[in-house]
Amino acid sequence: MAEVKPDLSGKVAVVTGGGGVLGTSFAGALAAAGASVAILDLNEEAAGKVAEDLRGRGYRAIGVKANVLQKESLLEAEKTVREELGPCDILINGAGGNHPKGTTDNEFMTPEDLEKSDFKTFYDLDEAGIRFVFDLNFLGTLLPSQIFTRSMVGRKDCCIVNVSSMNAFTPLTKIPAYSGAKAAVSNFTQWLAVHMARVGIRVNAIAPGFFLTNQNRDLLFNPDGSFKPRAEKILNNTPMGRFGEPEELLGTLYWLVDSGASGFVNGIIVPVDGGFSAYSGV
Repeated sequence: MAEVKPDLSGKVAVVTGGGGVLGTSFAGALAAAGASVAILDLNEEAAGKVAEDLRGRGYRAIGVKANVLQKESLLEAEKTVREELGPCDILINGAGGNHPKGTTDNEFMTPEDLEKSDFKTFYDLDEAGIRFVFDLNFLGTLLPSQIFTRSMVGRKDCCIVNVSSMNAFTPLTKIPAYSGAKAAVSNFTQWLAVHMARVGIRVNAIAPGFFLTNQNRDLLFNPDGSFKPRAEKILNNTPMGRFGEPEELLGTLYWLVDSGASGFVNGIIVPVDGGFSAYSGV
């Protein structure tokens, strides 16, 4: 894939959810552009493996265990990053995800659903599951932003890139909690962009469409590798007719973190979804 790397030499980048598929790709791209990268993840082993791989390629990287829902954990992580790499210049809020207890079994309600046992209707959505999804996606973006932007205030060329979703534009069936939480991330991106505009911190977001990750692979594929009906529906409604590759997010990431290329870009959410959010289905 052709790409134009910005020069991030001397910059320190922090990637939350950095042990996941997309986070790993983001961390590698930032390191390849010259940044020192801190990979934050609740799974310390996953974060360490990503950092070890980057160091093996000659980059400067550390893995740090961090819970994006606990301020004390984030404060400890920020201290580690500052002592080992320096103050954060670029924050990628990549931590997020869904929960089955915030998901319905049917796309459309039918009267018969109410008579079924072991079947999750809208009325059976679990309050704790919904709260988990909102906390992970929204608070998991807000809290790291509180902790890591403090050292950005008054410094040049600092920025945040949040990870929203095309769900924020048009909610998908069955996943009201995740769709609502990502809409909150997009709204918060705009709010924070305005709030931080006069202290020199730009805030934008990437809204990926359908990319294969560890979280959604089993939802989209049968054990034999064939598509499940939901995957077929997704592809039928994606004008480009395929899933995205993690590397196809990197051009947008590079653009948003490069103050030379996007220094006046602030408060936007960029869909990278193969046309999904633009397609009416007709």
